[in-house]
Amino acid sequence: MGIVGIAMSLLFRLQLAWPEQSFGIFESTLGKWAPDGVMDPNVYLALVTIHGTIMVFFVLTAGLSGTFSNLLIPLQIGARDMASGFLNMVSYWLFFLSSVIMLSSLFVEAGPAAAGWTIYPPLSALAQAQPGSGLGMTLWLVSMAIFIASSLLGSLNYIVTVINLRTKGMSMTRLPLTIWAFFVTAIIGVVSFPVLLSAALLLIMDRSFGTSFFLSDIFIQGEVLHYQGGSPVLFEHLFWFLGHPEVYIVLLPALGITSEVLATNARKPIFGYRAMVASILAIAFLSTIVWGHHMFISGMNPFLGSVFTFTTLLIAIPSAVKAFNYITTLWKGNLQLNPAMLFSIGLVSTFITGGLTGIILGDSTLDINVHDTYFVVAHFHLVMGISALYGLFAGVYHWFPKMFGRMLNKQLGYIHFWITAVCAYGVFFPMHFIGMAGLPRRYYENTNFPLFDDLANVNVIITIFALIGGIVQIVYLYNFFSSIAKNPNQLRIYFFRPYN
Repeated sequence: MGIVGIAMSLLFRLQLAWPEQSFGIFESTLGKWAPDGVMDPNVYLALVTIHGTIMVFFVLTAGLSGTFSNLLIPLQIGARDMASGFLNMVSYWLFFLSSVIMLSSLFVEAGPAAAGWTIYPPLSALAQAQPGSGLGMTLWLVSMAIFIASSLLGSLNYIVTVINLRTKGMSMTRLPLTIWAFFVTAIIGVVSFPVLLSAALLLIMDRSFGTSFFLSDIFIQGEVLHYQGGSPVLFEHLFWFLGHPEVYIVLLPALGITSEVLATNARKPIFGYRAMVASILAIAFLSTIVWGHHMFISGMNPFLGSVFTFTTLLIAIPSAVKAFNYITTLWKGNLQLNPAMLFSIGLVSTFITGGLTGIILGDSTLDINVHDTYFVVAHFHLVMGISALYGLFAGVYHWFPKMFGRMLNKQLGYIHFWITAVCAYGVFFPMHFIGMAGLPRRYYENTNFPLFDDLANVNVIITIFALIGGIVQIVYLYNFFSSIAKNPNQLRIYFFRPYN
């Protein structure tokens, strides 16, 4: 799924960099949606939609919580296995079914869902709105409903395992920070995912059964539709009640993994264990009361906007605690700069960089100026996307010998990290500036706006970095699968004696 998501991003980056050009790869991969190698505007939005959906839910959520929770929770709490193997099996096969349905939506005649990964109505609620609002959108909703069921079953299993199956003497205050992160992430998922499920089900009812939960006073080509009394803003509230906690469903497991990797490779215990646990709990609580900062321009009451601004800025406090504790853990440590350690340090860097821009977006008076521009794209890709991917890579490099009894090639790991790190900042750092210049996101091309002509070269630079960063992931995949195929090497990492 990750390969598909990254490939889609490279396709629409090519379109943004050279909007007037014809590319043979468009015609070979997109078929009728790219006649003569020119990308159709409808499929551009579809690529953005499916890219966001795959990366947020199927790669980062499932890749961190789904995989590392099952590996590390029993291992680090002294349990023989998860509380329910049956729930684990059902959760996995529901995830597999959800992935198949999502990918199958790419091949329907009218095209996949095309309303952005946030699928705001009315584009997502009216099948006749555009080609991507038809069967592809229905499959998107069904896939997400099954994915949420899978996530809920997995989360309940993680919670029960941590509470009931800890070994003798393993109190909650002795749990590794990785387990605290997975445990709290599961609780956030149980609280917030059902809200998105309700939004998806209500949207299906609006689409298929004539209800009006999210629709009212709709005109299409001069025709007045029968929908009355609904509100698309209601959908925004339901979506973002999951949407913002989802940031921490993705990020907290990566931070937990980073806590373990940094402490192990600094050859010292994590600094401020109890403060780190408290910050995880504070972030989890605050993440459920800040969703309104995604809706500052929706007509929100200014007083309510100030409340969401206050709660949003509060979340900087526990986030800063984690950042400073990571830096203090590194201070005067015996640092082992292996690939896992480098990716963990990279996570701390992007977590701080992306978090600082979050202060701007969390302030209602400042957010209005950059809302729905590339500034927002740069912020959440750094603080959630790149940070979470760094945590994922750090975990794989760190625990790969434990999982497969083999060692990854360290030199290839260094190549993977340094090129990825340079390209990540090369892609998203310039986006802050074109966002502040007013360049809106999700536009198929900007050539019709002379105001943005001077920004065209910046888009080219961003795309070049994106292409290099996407291609270098082949180095990681080669390292991963070739290392599995090799004979086991002598292991020199002592997992149960991390401070030697």
